[in-house]
Amino acid sequence: MLWACNHPATIDEQMPDVVSYNFNIRPILSDKCYKCHGPDASKRQAGLRLDMPESAFKALKDDPNAHVLVPGSPAMSELFRRVSTNDTAEMMPPANSNLKRLTPHEVDLVKKWIKQGAKFEKHWAFVPPKVVPLPEVKDKAWPKNPIDNFILRKQEQYGLEPNPEADKERLLKRVSFDLTGLPPSLDMMDRFLADKSGNAYEKVVDELMKSQAYGEKMTLHWLDVARYADSHGYQDDNYRTQWPWRDWVIHAFNENLPYDKFVTWQLAGDLMPNASKEQLLATGFNRNHKITEEGGVINEEYRVAYVTDRTNTFGKALLGVTIECAHCHDHKYDPFSQKEYYQLFAFFNQVKEPGIQSTVGGPETYAKRPMMQVTNDDVKGILKFVNKQDTGKLIVSVMGDSEVYRKTYILKRGNYDTHGDEVQPGTPKAILPFDSSLPKNRLGLAEWLFSRKNPLAARAFVNQTWQEFFGKGIVKSSGDFGMQGDLPSHPELLDWLSVDFIDHGWDIKRLVKQLVMSATYRQSAVVSPEKLKIDPENTYLARGPRSRLPAEFVRDMVLASSGLLTKTIGGPSVNPYQPAGLWENATSGRGILANYRQVHGVNLYRRGMYTLIKRTVPPVEMAIFDASNRDQCEVKRLRTNTPLQALLMENDPTVLEAARVLATKLIQDKSSSKEKVYKAFRLIICRKPNEKEQAILDSYYNEELKAMDLHTAGKVLNVGEYPLPDNVNKVNLAAMMKVVDVIYNLEEAITKT
Repeated sequence: MLWACNHPATIDEQMPDVVSYNFNIRPILSDKCYKCHGPDASKRQAGLRLDMPESAFKALKDDPNAHVLVPGSPAMSELFRRVSTNDTAEMMPPANSNLKRLTPHEVDLVKKWIKQGAKFEKHWAFVPPKVVPLPEVKDKAWPKNPIDNFILRKQEQYGLEPNPEADKERLLKRVSFDLTGLPPSLDMMDRFLADKSGNAYEKVVDELMKSQAYGEKMTLHWLDVARYADSHGYQDDNYRTQWPWRDWVIHAFNENLPYDKFVTWQLAGDLMPNASKEQLLATGFNRNHKITEEGGVINEEYRVAYVTDRTNTFGKALLGVTIECAHCHDHKYDPFSQKEYYQLFAFFNQVKEPGIQSTVGGPETYAKRPMMQVTNDDVKGILKFVNKQDTGKLIVSVMGDSEVYRKTYILKRGNYDTHGDEVQPGTPKAILPFDSSLPKNRLGLAEWLFSRKNPLAARAFVNQTWQEFFGKGIVKSSGDFGMQGDLPSHPELLDWLSVDFIDHGWDIKRLVKQLVMSATYRQSAVVSPEKLKIDPENTYLARGPRSRLPAEFVRDMVLASSGLLTKTIGGPSVNPYQPAGLWENATSGRGILANYRQVHGVNLYRRGMYTLIKRTVPPVEMAIFDASNRDQCEVKRLRTNTPLQALLMENDPTVLEAARVLATKLIQDKSSSKEKVYKAFRLIICRKPNEKEQAILDSYYNEELKAMDLHTAGKVLNVGEYPLPDNVNKVNLAAMMKVVDVIYNLEEAITKT
């Protein structure tokens, strides 16, 4: 019962038979003690470290007869005495520390741990994942693959039962959005409902994963990770042409490039033997950071900022650790020294780039050295996946090291110009010491990352992938596997998936299919009052995942269901409808992004992931639905529920135009009004309406039809640029548009059910 202290407070706290340092004790010490007795030497009190056994078992500095820990004897252990006393002069944490006291349950855990020998363990995340046997479960009929054994075993321990499988319509909607970011077509719905074969679901999963939209869906999360944007950032925030790198990511996911190669090319494609142009383009990952174009800046200050960004991104995105906390001093909670931070920094410190290359200018400034040119011949050959739409010069910022070795120093307090000791490239020893036989460059770092001994690479990616399908990771804090991060809800499952992922060649599509084929994923999302009380956050997955669609997919759902969606893959980002004045009120006045220039025609209806992101003024519709502004690496989006989201759905011209266009298609159908409403509901909600829903919508249509006049209809229909047919009955159309708009504004329309 290693996980016993990590369950929600709504489940009765249970005392494990064997108290684990990793899963029961370390979280307590990290929260309540490491501030003064942890890894950060500058803040350490009494020379005591509670994160290291050799320090914790020593006699106290001011009382040689007393010991913090005496294995087997809580009464003789100062730790237990101090956390259990009510004497304010001796209690720990002290009242003036602003740290909370241990709860009675936590005190009991400490007491039992000491009584059982006070055994320390290396932090769970820094121990390589190991093969674990599949758990035995009582209900042997429920599991569909090994994932389910781990999930069901935990449920059975807590007296929970899994939900039945979701009905076919809701399951299809869920898996379609999860695999493509788009709703299923009516044809797919009808085929799936009619298919009574035992592998009907697997067939539809395979069909969705073969779609080019699969690569787009998988890419969206990676754009957050890679802090991709279409502007340089900082004050001027002018345009950049980094989108060919985005085209490569879509291509890589669709081609199922193994994860180790996918990341190695992005980290060090330029250093590969006989590097191809595709591998070089992949390194755009590490040039997606902000780059200044302001005159008068200090060159070295900004160059160091770029290297810092890459170092922090490497830690958060690929290791799942908060390495950035060691930028100015030793990490306060995790065993990462400031020296180790700058050893990691050294790998990214050789790039041949200045802090400032050019101020705001024309197309020659849309990428910064080192850069590559994507030629017309390239897009006919090795870079055929790049959607280059004209014959003009296209440049992309990529990686390339200087011929002259640049020394790396510890920067005191993180200041760019305050050099401490020189350091050599290296990695945090607590994770995995850097093998001296590896090259001391980014290619060597990639080899270190994908060593079987590395405890974090597979876990971090598997966890982020799980998060994308189930709403949160097995480790909820997907960017922090350290001492202050959340404990895994199912540690054995995380290990099993990680080892399996490595053993099968880092195969991303195989991992994704495992998740969506599991009985765990297929459960109904219906939640009973009992389950809501016992497990409000669905930690134990006794019901299916249910969450609002990401910002980009809200837009995609609206466009796809109305038939407006432009399905072109890749290419430059576009400016769809946006309220006037947003860019103009927040600009330096320089560059082509000083004023908002809306696109027209088919480009108005591109997927949300192709909306141009200007860092200082990100797309407002996306921001309202919690999209990243791509300012820095982000592995997990916030998920809010605000009135602004409802107001946006009611007033966004894209939604209103989609309602008009879909209504036009329905009106032109030779069918009854009831059949038109039925079809609209299926297209948007992805299921058939029940009798009550159908009756309410039919009644609303008839009411609107009676109240509508030609003048009012003209105003209702006057939205969007998509042409309105000449021969349509505007009164009927406006009434139907109002019905379609109501359906778009149902919560279920933008929810993964």
